[in-house]
Amino acid sequence: MVVLMKQFLLMFALASALHAADQAKVTKTVHITAERYTFSPSRVTVKQGDVIEFLVSSDDTDHGFKIPSAGIDAAVPQSGKGELRVIFIAREKGKFAFECSRPCGAGHNLMRGEIVVK
Repeated sequence: MVVLMKQFLLMFALASALHAADQAKVTKTVHITAERYTFSPSRVTVKQGDVIEFLVSSDDTDHGFKIPSAGIDAAVPQSGKGELRVIFIAREKGKFAFECSRPCGAGHNLMRGEIVVK
């Protein structure tokens, strides 16, 4: 019985968090292009409290878009196959790294950027 109650509470908390994220109003949209071996722009500045929708597209092959501190790691489809939409909530001030998380060639480890929250 205790295990079932814990599972229910965990599912309820997850559903509440997802609902809160759905209710967050996007305050800024940022278009990012991924291309061997860069993101453009590679530096994005936002305000604390902003809800950012990143629209990430590729000019060549498959890439990834990972923001480790936010637990975001998603695939960016190759050129002509769509774009990735990711929501990032700038809860605290600071610098937050993002990187390509799909091996895309010899310069893959150089494919990085940062979000600056002021």
